[in-house]
Amino acid sequence: MAKRKIRLLVVDDSAIIRKLIPQSLAREPDIDVVGTAVDPYNARDLILELKPDILTLDIEMPRMDGLTFLKILMEKHPMPVIILSSLTQRGSMQAMEALRLGAVDVLAKPQGSFSLGETGEALGDRIRGAMAARLGRAGSPAGGVSLGHGRVLPPESARPRQWHPHQLCLLGASTGGTEAIRRVISQLPAHFPGICIVQHIPAFISNAFAERVNQDSAMEVREARDGDIPGPGLVLIAPGDYHMALSREGGHYRVNLKKGSKVWFQRPAVDVLFRSAASLVGAWGLGVLLTGMGRDGAEGLLQLQGAGARTIAQDEATSVVYGMPKAAADLGAADQILPINDIPAYMMRSFIDQLNP
Repeated sequence: MAKRKIRLLVVDDSAIIRKLIPQSLAREPDIDVVGTAVDPYNARDLILELKPDILTLDIEMPRMDGLTFLKILMEKHPMPVIILSSLTQRGSMQAMEALRLGAVDVLAKPQGSFSLGETGEALGDRIRGAMAARLGRAGSPAGGVSLGHGRVLPPESARPRQWHPHQLCLLGASTGGTEAIRRVISQLPAHFPGICIVQHIPAFISNAFAERVNQDSAMEVREARDGDIPGPGLVLIAPGDYHMALSREGGHYRVNLKKGSKVWFQRPAVDVLFRSAASLVGAWGLGVLLTGMGRDGAEGLLQLQGAGARTIAQDEATSVVYGMPKAAADLGAADQILPINDIPAYMMRSFIDQLNP
């Protein structure tokens, strides 16, 4: 029996986009564009009539904006949603809000009039990845599943006044990772060992993502710059479309940003960061791999573990997509497999234990 095709509904007020997306996906044998809608009201009727599995959704539309529609949809009729967002500062902030409300992924709306460009090339794989996402009824992709009880961080008196300068956390994530990262970082104290993060994210929203996490964090969180020196109290997030690697100069680490070929179809790629760090951080390192589609980061986590670093993978129950963490677990690369709410406390305990072997 032939496998059932993925049924896609395109919701966009642009007639060009409503034409280009079906054309771009015509060569995808497992995806069927069952309809197009000009606005959320039209989309509401077509969802009931056509019963699509997934939507692509524009944010700026007449009669009802995409964010309002997304919120209603996640409450009343949750399904995977991929946002198409304009390449503007306002568009990037709206895209981040859409991810918070429950959208699974974000793609840049093409600037040209006659081609989807890289957006079209990525769309088929993004649709397949979004279909694997675990959706809840409360607007968050991980809503409706157990997030763990959350281990309490050690009291202030039990934390060291000074960390070792070589202690460093390397963290990677993909689908569902924006909210997972925010959840982890928001639970950490201000003077925590440095953290370097690779999240698969489009270039036009990576800075907005860093700003969003910074708002909820006691640590300073910002987009990484070439030559940055990671250290306590600082979280550096790889900018979209740049790999982030580490080198070591004297007594400190240094961030190196580079273009280079995509790894696991991604730039930035988690494996680039993890592999570059493994021989540098050794037993002072901590590797964390969160929710995401594919295998990126699994082999790098294994290298970190082999160099003496402690390693963590998010568990299946709290992952939006249990791909990258599962690949790491299958390799035996994770010392601990934990619910998302338990990860911050384990990170703290791991760094404390490094100071008291």
